[in-house]
Amino acid sequence: MTDNTPEEIDADAKVTVTFKELGLDLKILKALDDLGYVNPTPIQAKAIPAALQQRDVLGIAQTGTGKTGAFTLPTMHKLAKGRARARMPRCVIVCPTRELAAQVAKDVEAYGKYLKLEMALLIGGVSFAEQDRKLMKGVDILIATPGRLIDQFERGKILMTGVQTLIVDEADRMLDMGFIPDIEKIFDMTPFTRQVLFFSATMPSEIKRLVDQFLHQPVSIQIARKNMTAKTVTQRIVRMPSSDAKQKRTALRWIIDKEDVDNGIIFCNRKRDVDIVAKSLNVHGHDAAPIHGDLAQSLRTETLNRFRNGEIKYLVASDVAARGLDVPTVSHVFNYDVPNHSEDYVHRIGRTGRAGRKGDAIMLVARLDEGNYNDILNLIKVKEIEELEIPGIEDFPKDAGGRKRRGGRDGDRGRGRRDVKRGGRNRGQRDDGSYHDKISSTDKVSKSKRNSSKRKSDDAVETPETPQKKEARKPAERRRPAPRRKPAPGRDKSKDVEAKSAPEEEDPKPKRERSSSRRRAAPGKKKAPVETVEEKQEQTPKRESRSRSRSNNRSREEAEPEKSRSSSRTSSSNRNSDSKKSNQKSKPGKTPFGDDVPDFLKF
Repeated sequence: MTDNTPEEIDADAKVTVTFKELGLDLKILKALDDLGYVNPTPIQAKAIPAALQQRDVLGIAQTGTGKTGAFTLPTMHKLAKGRARARMPRCVIVCPTRELAAQVAKDVEAYGKYLKLEMALLIGGVSFAEQDRKLMKGVDILIATPGRLIDQFERGKILMTGVQTLIVDEADRMLDMGFIPDIEKIFDMTPFTRQVLFFSATMPSEIKRLVDQFLHQPVSIQIARKNMTAKTVTQRIVRMPSSDAKQKRTALRWIIDKEDVDNGIIFCNRKRDVDIVAKSLNVHGHDAAPIHGDLAQSLRTETLNRFRNGEIKYLVASDVAARGLDVPTVSHVFNYDVPNHSEDYVHRIGRTGRAGRKGDAIMLVARLDEGNYNDILNLIKVKEIEELEIPGIEDFPKDAGGRKRRGGRDGDRGRGRRDVKRGGRNRGQRDDGSYHDKISSTDKVSKSKRNSSKRKSDDAVETPETPQKKEARKPAERRRPAPRRKPAPGRDKSKDVEAKSAPEEEDPKPKRERSSSRRRAAPGKKKAPVETVEEKQEQTPKRESRSRSRSNNRSREEAEPEKSRSSSRTSSSNRNSDSKKSNQKSKPGKTPFGDDVPDFLKF
């Protein structure tokens, strides 16, 4: 910053100069005439001439003072001549939220409708392919959020070497959202010779450091705070006996039912509370929809359009919608939570009472919110805000105590650990207790059913339970002994198995002989089926002819049939346990053919 402290200018100060006298392009003046703008605001009257002289500008002003026109009008005047190259934007406007970026893009379109300037909106939730097509054509003005801008730059879709003007809007809001490292990176991405237009509602120490580091002898313009909120807005608070979420939701519904509400915006500090409050209102018959940063951009845009068109009566929002949200016909603003930053209170209630209309702003204040509430009183320079009394608010239902008992954090430790294992991380993160209530109720019902079933009859309950466990294991037990049904050849069977198989051996002998004959015999010879001695003597020529090889050893086999018969008997007895019973004289040997090796294998 410069050494000279900027002089504060009243936001409502009269400006005698016109846009035409500021030296803007004729096509821009024509667009301003169509919008009905003749005289600039105080910050526009100071910032536009300095920006046209290629000076860096530091603007300290709140929302609603005309900051958007202060940096877009002189930038569009300079860019009217020339043409952008592919992937090389000439001006980059960085905004903290998608809604604010979309609002700036809307104003740029309105101011430059007679200029041949290409504009692209680079925000999350929009297709990369569509944005890439616009960047490849060449963009004069690129409006982006920090995350998506850095993402496209790292992917090589944007070249920042051609940036002539870098504009940072709502810098203090970026500080709150943790975007300061991204802003520093964006400054480093742009050329050193670029012009910087830097705007912020407040000047904390971190913002001062950025200004001193990246702005070069800026022209400082400070607009006096609108500490007094609009006179058309009636402000009230409700004193809550506790910070219990269920009690606050009940109080909010009571206020909505008693007040004459055309439509309203309900602000919450946390995103999860936005979803919970919206669901609670819908359950109790109020048409509400949530909007916060975790929702897809297409859904957020659709929700805002539905709220503007009157399809949704209540919009439950986080502070992402407090800035840049232009809905002129909002009758009520409800602060479900006291904002952490006092400036956000002014932005929130500024959504109602616009354009001379009357509006109401009601805020729920608990004991833990006294510090933030006192900061708001100091900001708007009032001693107190009118209180709205709700009869019987102390008796409104709560859910904090039941949640502690059911969740297991403060009570039953064992069940708490079991619930955490079942439910994962989300178990125990809800403040409303609704999720815990559902889980605990189902556990109680299941346990009560089990206890009631046991009380009816112990015998009737125990008998079905024990067999159920055994029946589940039976298939596994049946599979295990399956290989034992057909024991390997050469092993002794138990006496019980012999007794069972004995009657079956008399009749089905031929079948078993066929199956045993199909098994592979020793190489060079087929196994002879186990039969009686008389049958074998009759069929010896046939079987010997089959088992003999076609080689010259056929004569040896015919010369010694008796030895081959005995060797075949021994081999079959060792191979088949059933044949072993019929031929008791066979001796178990070490080889598959018995102790005596056949003659045709000795050579």
